[in-house]
Amino acid sequence: MTAARQPWRGVHVATAFPFDDDLAADFDGFAEHVAWLAEQGCDGVCPNGSLGEYQSLSDAERARVVETAVAAAPEGFTVMPGVAAYGVLQSRRWIEQAAEAGAHSVLLLPPNAYRADERTVLAHYREAAKAGLPVVAYNNPFDTRVDLTPALLAELHAEGLIVAVKEFTGDVRRAYEIRELAPELDLLIGADDVLLELGLAGAVGWIAGYPNALPSTSMELYRLATSGDPADISRALTLYRELHPLLRWDSKPEFVQAIKLSMDVAGRKGGPCRPPRSPLVPEAEAAVRATTEAVLAAGHR
Repeated sequence: MTAARQPWRGVHVATAFPFDDDLAADFDGFAEHVAWLAEQGCDGVCPNGSLGEYQSLSDAERARVVETAVAAAPEGFTVMPGVAAYGVLQSRRWIEQAAEAGAHSVLLLPPNAYRADERTVLAHYREAAKAGLPVVAYNNPFDTRVDLTPALLAELHAEGLIVAVKEFTGDVRRAYEIRELAPELDLLIGADDVLLELGLAGAVGWIAGYPNALPSTSMELYRLATSGDPADISRALTLYRELHPLLRWDSKPEFVQAIKLSMDVAGRKGGPCRPPRSPLVPEAEAAVRATTEAVLAAGHR
């Protein structure tokens, strides 16, 4: 890992996890995918997120995913595992497992077994921080029913509990309030379809879905959107418009199936999802396939 980059900054691909046709875990395929993403210029991976279907993995499989990612990562390529669990004691054990495996930081949702209040959220991140790895908070109130508001994020950061936030609300106005209340807290783009908006607002990283299928073009888009150069931003807007019909799938409930299908179309192994995720309905499958084919035909990879 180079000293120039904090291990949660840059583009970390929220890795899809490959299953065989019988839904057995394909760890060799996953190791190849991690190495390939590094070759394509991505900065790191975020395994065991929702896109990696961690909820459908056994504990042994989930631990092996992290170990596999770390083993496949070349020097300077960072690993930020998702460590979500219903309780913070379980999350802390996953953080400790990530540290033992050699991960560089972790991505942690707030408590999500019920609608936790701020006192509970603070206690959750205090316990997680004891494990010693840098913690990136993940704000996804759609799935967790807990909103990490800018004020709450500022409090978490002031206590030294988090280093960054993956912001997934889609409300780009929050970027400016976060900067005002917690100017040293790193903002990470949390949804592919607000990349340009949050890039312009000062994001220093992207936890990304579509680089699983289109890593080179995705990296180009991120660099253009975050360079601060007006000429680059103009080019980013053109590219963003071309890609947005695909990128917006990252914010839909079927995002795992859609991204895996795009991987298949692009010549990567996306493959099936484990239950409870069902295959895309024919109309959605046709739309994802056609859009991916159009993007590839335009020369994007």
